[in-house]
Amino acid sequence: MATGAGTGSRAGRMRGERARGPSAALDMALRRRPALALLLLLRGCLLGAVNLKSSNRNPVVQEFESVELSCIITDSQTSDPRIEWKKIQDAQTTYVYFDNKIQGDLAGRAELLGKTSLKIWNVTRTDSALYRCEVVARDDHKEIDEIVIELTVQVKPVSPVCRVPRAVPAGKAATLTCQEGEGSPRPRYSWYRDDVPLPTDSRANPRFRNSSFLFDAETGTLVFSAVHKEDSGRYYCIASNDAGSARCEEQEMEVYDLNIGGIIGGVLVVLAVLALITAGICCAYRRGYFINKQDGDSYKNPGRPDGVNYIRTDEEGDFRHKSSFVI
Repeated sequence: MATGAGTGSRAGRMRGERARGPSAALDMALRRRPALALLLLLRGCLLGAVNLKSSNRNPVVQEFESVELSCIITDSQTSDPRIEWKKIQDAQTTYVYFDNKIQGDLAGRAELLGKTSLKIWNVTRTDSALYRCEVVARDDHKEIDEIVIELTVQVKPVSPVCRVPRAVPAGKAATLTCQEGEGSPRPRYSWYRDDVPLPTDSRANPRFRNSSFLFDAETGTLVFSAVHKEDSGRYYCIASNDAGSARCEEQEMEVYDLNIGGIIGGVLVVLAVLALITAGICCAYRRGYFINKQDGDSYKNPGRPDGVNYIRTDEEGDFRHKSSFVI
């Protein structure tokens, strides 16, 4: 009896809800399951809204390869939406795809895939930037949507420039440098001596307990506070990043002992030689070797008066002839 009455009452309520129409059903759903009702309302609002997604928002590619910037329309009621691509680099925004054609420095090496994705061939390091895909769908309730993709172009390092001192006195400081300016991302450095990798701190490895150096992998600088004979060898540096690595040529550094006694002896020898030279010069002055002497009086030709011509013959000796002489 109770079961039959309950069943009849539920059937009556259901007939009453159907009779009141969908609004009454919605009110009933709001009272019973408010979360489900809210979801239905949001879904109804989103109908007719353009939406975008990307399969890869952070593509990474090596220089001179190709890459696809994925931009996909998931929802739209517009059959022919307007597509635009823009490049954002160094706080400047430029067009990449506009008015149905490739623009700017990508002209001739990029194209639109499908409806909205962008493919770039032969990428260069200058292509590293943010790219914004914008879609305008006039027939949708929400007409505009956009998505931003960050492209990273990796560049393999070139051979770094290494500077290694050729000869260093034992106990003195020495600095070895390694620099490379082409790699992207910025490379890290490693130093080798006789093909053995060096740690960043000689104190961290018992193998180098007789050395005293610090190595900065970010800058490529290897600094010896005081070199020892064991630090002699052939050194080279390698610059590495995610795109590859490159090394410089080996250079030899020789550590030699500073012979203080030999240096003092050499200085004394030089001073003794200078003293002997000075004494010889003084002795020569005393003996008069540097004084010029002339025997007898200097002979001077007698002056000849102007207007006088001298003619010498064998018989007459000097014959004075003046222009006014009359025979």
